Amino acid sequence: MKAKRSLAVLAVVGIVVVSIVASIDLFTSPGSSAASDPVSGRAELAVLNSEKAREAKSPSPKPLSAAEQAAEVVRLRNQIEAVEAERKQAQDQAWLLRKAKNAALARYQALQKTNEDSRQERASRDAARKELEGTPKEIALNLLDNHGWSEDQFSCLDKLWTKESRWKVTADNPGSSAYGIPQALPGNRMAAYGSDWRTNPVTQIKWGLDYIEDRHGSPCGAWSHSKAKGWY
Repeated sequence: MKAKRSLAVLAVVGIVVVSIVASIDLFTSPGSSAASDPVSGRAELAVLNSEKAREAKSPSPKPLSAAEQAAEVVRLRNQIEAVEAERKQAQDQAWLLRKAKNAALARYQALQKTNEDSRQERASRDAARKELEGTPKEIALNLLDNHGWSEDQFSCLDKLWTKESRWKVTADNPGSSAYGIPQALPGNRMAAYGSDWRTNPVTQIKWGLDYIEDRHGSPCGAWSHSKAKGWY
């Protein structure tokens, strides 16, 4: 009887051991969902926490306050006024140089004056009159030679004054007092070349070409400055 009871106990113990081993294998097996699901859940939580941390470190840009907007408007206005002042100063300097050149030229012409016969005078007047006939672009092209420029300079002049005024005699800049084909600043600078400076393209073009010569040397020099600075 004792032997039979011992065998029964050993059988029960074996079943328990086998059950425990099976349970351990079930929970530690790499393919077991019961073992892997908690780990996967913790990983997902860590990723979510990391995303939230990054979002917290990168806040959206703060909109400007009313005071900051007003300060920005003042800064932009000051910048525009500084550019206009620089442009006006450039034209002032060029005008002083032109006055000096005109005075020197007048003295030279007085010394070199000769008695030309009437035929030569008529021919000269006719040629000068033809120079000033045609469209504003044609007039400007005819006057390039008076400044020692070749016709290939006209391409730069055309781009420059198309940008400035589209070759309109009455072009009036609403942001400043610049006026006319060459956008003289202010427009009444051109009055020294004729009282009809508001409406006569010849008067405006003569002033504009003289200014370009005195300030930039040539139309292509003026166009290069305009592309770099936004004005000439």
